[in-house]
Amino acid sequence: MKSGLSSLLLLLIVLPATAQRRYNKTIAGPLQIATTRVTGGYFDMGADDEAPDRKPAHTVKLNDYSIGTYEIKQEQWEAVMEANPSQYQCSECPVTNVSWDQVQEFISKLNELTGKTYRLPTEAEWEYAARGGKFEMLRKPGKHFKGGVNEILVADKNKGNRVPEKDLKGQKYAGRSAGVQSIAWYESNSDGRVHAVGRKQPNELGIYDLCGNAEEWCADWYATSYGSRDTVENPTGPDGGKSKVVRGGSVESTAHETTVTRRAAYVPKTKARSLGFRLVEVRGYNPSESTNE
Repeated sequence: MKSGLSSLLLLLIVLPATAQRRYNKTIAGPLQIATTRVTGGYFDMGADDEAPDRKPAHTVKLNDYSIGTYEIKQEQWEAVMEANPSQYQCSECPVTNVSWDQVQEFISKLNELTGKTYRLPTEAEWEYAARGGKFEMLRKPGKHFKGGVNEILVADKNKGNRVPEKDLKGQKYAGRSAGVQSIAWYESNSDGRVHAVGRKQPNELGIYDLCGNAEEWCADWYATSYGSRDTVENPTGPDGGKSKVVRGGSVESTAHETTVTRRAAYVPKTKARSLGFRLVEVRGYNPSESTNE
């Protein structure tokens, strides 16, 4: 009798421990999602000399946030969803062939499993991070550029002075390099398939694959233009629409399609072999709770 009780007690101890080890290996391990803290500030979003949906360039103010250092990998998707929909399968590669709707299901389950709160980035958060979020900006009262946009001053890295933002040319691609070859998997170097995340050079914030590898879903509904030059704070896009915003380029993109301002519009049910996503971890702030100015 004592032997039977001892065996039962041992089983009750071993089973939870075994289950925990299995959880740590299959769930907690892959779901240690690396994020990079981005210090908020002002930046000029969009471009007046590019496609119509990137106009007009306008000033945006963002709060601090934490964005995924890497695109969500196939092993992370599989740990939550118990399946891998990617056409080219590789555990360390970005998960692709997932719709916006499926991403919402993934996020819901991920939040429940981890006890954290993740969401898709807004496109303003995506672009600011892609640009490197590197300029400390401040307002200079009483000054206005043509079009009524308040003057924003930024640090001039070369002279140590402060110069108007309009005099600075932002990076075309999300990286320290002036060219796309060293920072992105795209049409010319990808062999037509996604690659393991983090193999190309990161941008100034240490974030990888923003301009290539997989295109990335954003939270916002798509609008055909930004509509106004007015300064907005923590924008979240239109209240509704037919398509969601997709940012960045992919392994199927030309160099021209991998810039930090490039936008695309896909209906939420769209799936593509080069379409994935990265996440923002919410830490006490959610832009959906703020009001655009």
